[in-house]
Amino acid sequence: MTTALAQRPAVGSRGVLRRVGQLRRTSPGRLQLLLAVLLTLGALTGLVAGITAQSAAGGTADLRDRAQPLLAEAETIYSSLAEADTIAAQAFLAGGLEPKELTDRYEARLRDATTALTSASRRTPEGSEAGEQVRALAAGTTRYAALVATARATNRQGLPVGASYLSAASELNQQTLQPQAQALFQFAADQVDAGYEEARSSWWLILLLVLVVGLTVALIGTQLYLSRTTRRTFNVPLVAATGLLALLVAATGVLFTLQRGNLADAGENGSAPITALAERRILALRERASEALTLAARAGSGAHEIDFSDARSKMTFDEPELESVWPLMTEAFDQHRAYVALHQRVRDMDDGGDYDGAVRLAVSPEANDTFTALTDTLEEALDDRRAVFDARIEAAGKGLGALTVLAPLLAIAVCVLAALGLRARLEEYR
Repeated sequence: MTTALAQRPAVGSRGVLRRVGQLRRTSPGRLQLLLAVLLTLGALTGLVAGITAQSAAGGTADLRDRAQPLLAEAETIYSSLAEADTIAAQAFLAGGLEPKELTDRYEARLRDATTALTSASRRTPEGSEAGEQVRALAAGTTRYAALVATARATNRQGLPVGASYLSAASELNQQTLQPQAQALFQFAADQVDAGYEEARSSWWLILLLVLVVGLTVALIGTQLYLSRTTRRTFNVPLVAATGLLALLVAATGVLFTLQRGNLADAGENGSAPITALAERRILALRERASEALTLAARAGSGAHEIDFSDARSKMTFDEPELESVWPLMTEAFDQHRAYVALHQRVRDMDDGGDYDGAVRLAVSPEANDTFTALTDTLEEALDDRRAVFDARIEAAGKGLGALTVLAPLLAIAVCVLAALGLRARLEEYR
């Protein structure tokens, strides 16, 4: 009994093959086989075309609504923490009651980081490593703020222990919070790369191309067969079906060509320079913080100055990713060179024994204006590239939603016309 059951599929398969073989021997049978092929290919083409459009539309929307915003939020967290550390060190150097302007800026940067963390928590998967980083950053930021508050309070009282609290806060910021923020930034960058891959829907497009070629060959072959066997040049429904298939191919080809072009532009002139600019803005903030911390610790050319030199060595402006904002990068290069020259003057004064003069120069309007000009230029370049990305991604998503509905409808119409065209020939044999 088991053997008989096992043999049934094989018998069934042989039966189907025998039936197909029988159909091939007669003209009506061949027409029925051609109709079955056309309907199958048409249905599969419509299904895959709809899935391809839906996948591309979903990937593009995810890139626009989640991945890229998460990258922006990660950059905000990273840069806000780095800038808060810089401002806290500058305010400490002022001694006594910190200047209100610096205090306001410090608190604003902490608010920016906290707001970005809240938003990022909604865009990271629950239970993921990135989600854990966001929670750790939120807790660490609270602890950092408490250490800075203690350092400021003791500094107002003239107690030297304030420098130790500031050093501990800065160490927490630079050694723990910023690496966590950098890891979150890298996760977001990876999500952007994955978003581009999903939005391109490459495998679905390849499958769709195979089906379209197969359906085109089947339609043309069927018409040639009918023209040869019936002595009629054209079968109007089949000609119309071929025309609709051509329309589907044209619409799909145009929309996906435009989408891929816009995605490429968004990556090359949007995401890539945004990432590079964010890294340089953070490096500039590291330089400024290291300068202030060196003076606050009265460490001379110590560990913080080494960190300054490390950040400076990475501060390049001629990378390929930055070609799209080259005029601004030329300006930023000159501004950074001016800031480094001013920093060298600070170091010369400090190393020469004029500590008070070095502090005054480091927190002077000249130093603040020079550094602010650099960060403002980088921020202007970032805003410019964000606008380019938003525009290109918006353009990439246009028409894909309509294609999700239009493609299956056109494929259904192709199937209906193919059935009408072959049915008329089949009627002649009844």
